[in-house]
Amino acid sequence: MKSVKASASSGSESLSARFTLSFGLMALIWIVGLAGHFTVLQEWPALVLYVLGSIGLVLYRGKTTGEWEEMYLAGGDLRKSLLWGGIAGVLLFSMDVMNTVIYYKNGGAPMSGMQFILVNRSLLYFFPVLVLAEEFLWRGIMFSAMIERGFNKHLTVFLTTIFYAINHFAVAPVGMKERALMAMMAFPIGIFGGYLVLKTRNLWGSVLVHMITMLSMMLDIFVIPQLLR
Repeated sequence: MKSVKASASSGSESLSARFTLSFGLMALIWIVGLAGHFTVLQEWPALVLYVLGSIGLVLYRGKTTGEWEEMYLAGGDLRKSLLWGGIAGVLLFSMDVMNTVIYYKNGGAPMSGMQFILVNRSLLYFFPVLVLAEEFLWRGIMFSAMIERGFNKHLTVFLTTIFYAINHFAVAPVGMKERALMAMMAFPIGIFGGYLVLKTRNLWGSVLVHMITMLSMMLDIFVIPQLLR
């Protein structure tokens, strides 16, 4: 009887730690981003903290407490997750390309700030790591802790999506208009990814959705503007 109580207590403490750490990291990222916005450092320190903190936190929890399944990095229905992740990714890819064509045809300005960062700062190949960081934090450790704490599942999808979208204003070292565009693109990724994780209890389909939409973003920045000249 004592061992059962001890196990339950340990699980509760582990959940509480995940919840606190994920929200604490988000708050710290936003504080560092706000501070950097008013200095020559801009949002770069917040971006570094975002990536290293998100990946590091999930790996730390997984290795020290074995919470891989609890954070949806293992277990669940991987096959279903990847199947529907691929379908959702292709759907969002198509929607994004069509919206981008309409945007440029209506006189929308190219994302010059993001293009400069990706090319001149050589961060193009950094995107896969950024995708993992984003998914680990928003659809992994934070999402799982909220669900296990008893938050309404639809509210959890919505809040983690909103946090994810807002976060672009804290960590993207580009102009506000481009941050707003990225936040808009983040919203459907968060909704699709959140419900996918909710249904399959596996994170990797959401990662696939995110990776595919990042490919569409590359087309948005480098290909479509050239084709529409």
